[in-house]
Amino acid sequence: MNHLARKNIQTLKPYSSARHEFEGTAEIFLDANENPFDNGMNRYPDPLQTAVKNRIQEIKGIDPKNIFLGNGSDEAIDLLMRIFCEPGKDHIITLPPTYGMYQVSADICGVEVKKINLTADFQPDVKAVLAAANKHSKILFICSPNNPTGNAIDKNSIEELIQNFAGIVVIDEAYIDFSAGESATTFIGQYPNVVILQTFSKAWGMAGIRLGMAFASEEIISLFNKVKPPYNINVLTQKTALDGMADVEGVYKKVNTILTERVRLEELLPNFSFIQKVYPSDANFLLAKVDQPNELYQFLVEKGIVIRNRSTVVLCDGCLRFTIGQPKENNLLLAALEVWRN
Repeated sequence: MNHLARKNIQTLKPYSSARHEFEGTAEIFLDANENPFDNGMNRYPDPLQTAVKNRIQEIKGIDPKNIFLGNGSDEAIDLLMRIFCEPGKDHIITLPPTYGMYQVSADICGVEVKKINLTADFQPDVKAVLAAANKHSKILFICSPNNPTGNAIDKNSIEELIQNFAGIVVIDEAYIDFSAGESATTFIGQYPNVVILQTFSKAWGMAGIRLGMAFASEEIISLFNKVKPPYNINVLTQKTALDGMADVEGVYKKVNTILTERVRLEELLPNFSFIQKVYPSDANFLLAKVDQPNELYQFLVEKGIVIRNRSTVVLCDGCLRFTIGQPKENNLLLAALEVWRN
């Protein structure tokens, strides 16, 4: 995929840190101008997060050579723009309604955004996407399960786009752990132009450490590592991630609780006459079309319950987004909706 990268990235000589140049074990480190007095934080972190990637391999079966770790998935999104998109010349394609950071990162990088709306059932219009693409279409972003609609994107449609889009196809799977569908990571060994984004922020319950994953071919991962800051993931983040991945069964139990609560809310929310429709979800939230969305949103805020007002987003007219909380939190939401009804 080097041929798709910007010319200056292709020829870039990356910064070589002290920890990049040394391999092996040692007792005395006098190479990085660190403070020598040990306090647990005086040494620079592993620039390639080897222990974290090895643990991810054990859990997800992804080879470390196919893993990039970023300061949230947002870092990977930003780096993709900077690696592949020439400002003022190239563009990305997004499929609204979708995650807003694709647009923000493109705006920061001076990259145009072509928008091809999803269909009425929130699936990609494959023919329209491919018709809109040209030689300057460097990245296609597909969010699946999609935010804010919650549904998974048809995997056959994703594969058709991968096969026929000449640039990089990014499948953002931030919510994949809540979906009954299969992850697109199975495409990694098949197609060199695929990047899969996942995160520790949702199912893993570690939004506060800001750690995102990108899975891709060795060639694309090498471009990520070429461009990223040398020590982009700090010691505390790496340690917390390892601790969080120690109890996988505990994480799965919490995910199952969220899924059970999602089903419960899917069944109960339509009982309120002011809720016109609850959309199917493969994520940890529900999108619902309601009467008076702005007024209901403000009412819930006054009750101390914060949801997301998506009523101005394309294809989401009149919609509110409800994250699935703990059972007691969901009970309070339902009680507040009952008050609104009365």
